[in-house]
Amino acid sequence: QVQLADTGGGSVQAGGSLRLSCAASGYTYIRFCMGWFRQAPGKEREGVAVINSIGITDYLDSVKGRFTISKDNAKNTLYLQMNSLKPEDTAMYYCAAARFDGDCQRWNEYKYWGQGTQVTVSS
Repeated sequence: QVQLADTGGGSVQAGGSLRLSCAASGYTYIRFCMGWFRQAPGKEREGVAVINSIGITDYLDSVKGRFTISKDNAKNTLYLQMNSLKPEDTAMYYCAAARFDGDCQRWNEYKYWGQGTQVTVSS
């Protein structure tokens, strides 16, 4: 079974940067869609960024130009580089992997999830 370990969260001031990592064990999931989601207290979970097997990406509008999703196939690891962080980015961030490829914007169909890593941005 696929297990995902997401790390790299922390507390930063507005304008700062963080890089989240998600290491997989079990099956290799890099061949499928992968993504990052986040959930703030009292709000619904939302998709932040996704990437398919050939590197095509899609982003939540509010993070475009600030966040970059990438992957290292050899390490079976997913990354999210977050720059110019804003207080509204504060949330628990989760990595996720799907069992499909191509168009990754099937936000409700991701099967495997990390435990979450907290990102807190202060003003």
